[in-house]
Amino acid sequence: ELYVSVSPHIRSPRTTQTIMRDVLIALCPALIASCIIFGARALLVSAVCVAASVLFEFLYQKGTKQPVTISDCSAAVTGLILAMNLPVTIPLWQAVFGCLVAIIVVKQLFGGLGKNFANPAIVGRVVLFLAFSGSMTNWVFPDAVSTATPLALISKGALDQLPSLWHAFLGWEGGCLGETCSLALIAGGIYLIVRKVITWHIPVAFVGTVFVLTALLGQQPVYQVLSGGLLLGAIFMATDYVTSPPTPWGKVIFGIGCGLITVLIRVWGSYPEGVSFAILFMNILNPYITSWTRNKPIGGVNP
Repeated sequence: ELYVSVSPHIRSPRTTQTIMRDVLIALCPALIASCIIFGARALLVSAVCVAASVLFEFLYQKGTKQPVTISDCSAAVTGLILAMNLPVTIPLWQAVFGCLVAIIVVKQLFGGLGKNFANPAIVGRVVLFLAFSGSMTNWVFPDAVSTATPLALISKGALDQLPSLWHAFLGWEGGCLGETCSLALIAGGIYLIVRKVITWHIPVAFVGTVFVLTALLGQQPVYQVLSGGLLLGAIFMATDYVTSPPTPWGKVIFGIGCGLITVLIRVWGSYPEGVSFAILFMNILNPYITSWTRNKPIGGVNP
């Protein structure tokens, strides 16, 4: 006899908790690099963001009498990714406010994990950037001297002041906590691909688009890749399951769109950086891209 059980029919040992744990492990090289480059306060900012994110999720779910899901580690991932997008000098209360926006406004008010329209950490960063632009752009070089980032130097045409490519690769430059050390980010990305948490489609399409377009425009393509939040965004934020397409071609289109908008903002916009705005815009387009690239069943039509 044939018995049909209730869905899901395909079972996997992989859970939300194991996926989020892998993301936390993949972020560890960037966290360690930030502590080496910027000092102990990098660890403090990261710890505050993780603790605040977990606490806000716990309090919201308790207050609304929902099951508490902090054990799935998704709130911790949001907090750590947000911390990696902040400068080391950020006032701690502003970092906590960013966590409030990310967890309560973007994630929980839209129904919790799996229902948010955009990556919570990205929205938190964008809100902080717009509300506290002074502290969010207070870049500190590893020797504690305030300085412009490589992207700002390229934007001003001060190419003679750019750090060496080797220093840019290792992260010995001004910037946010988790975006300066390309080596650490690439190591984390390889770990996620090997563990099959993400695929190569979005990171390669995103980074490749930025490299090709900035090369055509004569805008220092190697520095464009190694500087700013490109690698952090392409590997850890644009690949978010909820806010990116599930289909291979959808991922490629999504990555190309992120790269195109990033270049438009970096080259012609008012800000030298555009990764967060690009991913946020493509998050909004994600449902349409998913619909356009969804596999059509034989004899059926896509809704």
